[in-house]
Parts: sequence; structure tokens; C-alpha cells
Amino acid sequence: MNGVVTPFPVPRGAATQTGFERAELTRILDLYGRMVAAGHWKDYAMDMGRDAAIFSAFRRAAERPEYRIEKRPALRQRQGMWALVNESGVVLKRGHDLAGVLAPVERRLMKLVAE
Repeated sequence: MNGVVTPFPVPRGAATQTGFERAELTRILDLYGRMVAAGHWKDYAMDMGRDAAIFSAFRRAAERPEYRIEKRPALRQRQGMWALVNESGVVLKRGHDLAGVLAPVERRLMKLVAE
């Protein structure tokens, strides 16, 4: 072959998957790693669906996630595609910038490290 890349055939009407870009996932996993080092988070899960990509952080493995970081591209032009959702499903922060949405967790990490 002479360097020609042939795209993988995708059936018409097939659902596309929403995912995290490398920089976004790096930022989220950096926060997760610092929360693990502080002894607060123990596990995580990722769900990449058609409408949203969700990163869930757990205090313990067998419970609801303490926080969910959601990326919903359909909301990009409205209130922002990023959302921080707490354990009971309440949206704590929503915005266009991932760093701004992660700010409440970052502040909490500072309190955990200071203790």
C-alpha cells in the first residue's frame, strides 16, 4: 500500500458515540488521582453513550458516585456542555469550560489536603 488510509465503514443511521478528548480526560484523571492520594476517592467509572460521556467518582465501589462529570455536546450552545452532578442528582455547576465546572471539587480537595 502506498500510505492510503481507508475509513472503516459505518452503517447509515448508526449512532455516534460521545467521548472525552485527550486533554479533557487528562484534566479529569489528574483531579481523580489527587483525590485518591488524599484518601477520598477509591474508584471511578466511565460511560460513553450517544448523548453524553460521563465520568463518575466513587468514595467506595459499592455505592452511588459522589460526583459525576458529564459532557453533553447537545447543550454546547445553551448552558454549556459540562456539568458537575452530586450524589443525589443535583447539578452543582454547569458551564462551557471544564476547569470552571471542576472548581468546586478542586476547592474541596484543598480543604481535604489542609486537614
